[in-house]
Amino acid sequence: MSDYYPWVLVDSGIMVAFYDRKDRYHRQVLDFFSTSTSQLITTVACVTEVMWLLAPNTRVQNEFLSALEKDVFTIEHLIAEDYKRIGELNLAYQDLPADFTDLSLVAISERLNIAAIATLDKDFDIYRRYRDRPFTRVFYPQ
Repeated sequence: MSDYYPWVLVDSGIMVAFYDRKDRYHRQVLDFFSTSTSQLITTVACVTEVMWLLAPNTRVQNEFLSALEKDVFTIEHLIAEDYKRIGELNLAYQDLPADFTDLSLVAISERLNIAAIATLDKDFDIYRRYRDRPFTRVFYPQ
C-alpha cells in the first residue's frame, strides 16, 4: 500500500486468500496484510461467508475465529438504516447481481465514510458509494 488509509474495508475473498494456503492470491495477500497498518473493518456477513468458504477445514476456520477474537479485524454490525440502503443497492445493482455480503460493505462504507477497500472482487470497480463515488481499491491482485 503506497498511501496510508486509517481504515480499510476488508472483503471476504481477501480474508479467504489469507487463510487458505492453496489460494492463488495467498502470497500476495500475506504481503499486503504484513505491511498494512490500517484498521481492518468487515461485516458479520463477510465473516459468515469466510467461514463457509473455509469449510470443512475447522483448523483454518478456528485460526480465522482466533483473529476475530484478537480484533485483527473489526466487525462493524449492520444497523436498521444499513438494511434500507442494502435494499436500494440491491435494486440498483440487480443486473450484476450484487450479493448481500458486498452490499453490506457498500452500506457501511457510506455510513462510516470509508472509501478504501481490500478486495479481490472486480465488482467493487463498478459499485459506487453515495451513488457516484468509486471505491479506492488498496489491493490489486497480480
